[in-house]
Amino acid sequence: MARFILRAVFAGLGLWLASHLIHGIEVLSTGSLIAAALLLGLANALVRPIVFLLTLPFVLITFGLFLVVINAIMLELVATLLRGFNIHSFWDAILGSIVVSLASWVGSWFIHQGDSRSAA
Repeated sequence: MARFILRAVFAGLGLWLASHLIHGIEVLSTGSLIAAALLLGLANALVRPIVFLLTLPFVLITFGLFLVVINAIMLELVATLLRGFNIHSFWDAILGSIVVSLASWVGSWFIHQGDSRSAA
C-alpha cells in the first residue's frame, strides 16, 4: 500500500509539472490533482494491463513506443472521469504522458534506491 501511495505522489508531481509545462493540460485545484493522481494509479493498475495485452502487436512493432500512446489514453481516461482535470487534445495527452512517465520513472528509481539502502 505504501508503494502505491508513493507512486501516486510521484504521478501527482508529474501531473502538476505537466499542467505547468503543457498549456493544454489543466488541473483546477489541489483536490483535483490528488484525485487525478489516485485515479491514474488505479487506471494504470487495472485498465492499462488489459489495454497493453490488446495492443501488444502494436507495442512490439513500434519497439515499445506505442506505450506512450497507451499512457496518453490512461491520461485521457482520467480526464474524462474527473471534472477538475482537463486535457484539450490528444497531442497534449501524449506530451503529458511523457512528462508523467519521466516523473514516475524518477520516483520509481528513488523508491528502489530506498529499498536497497534498507536491505543493507
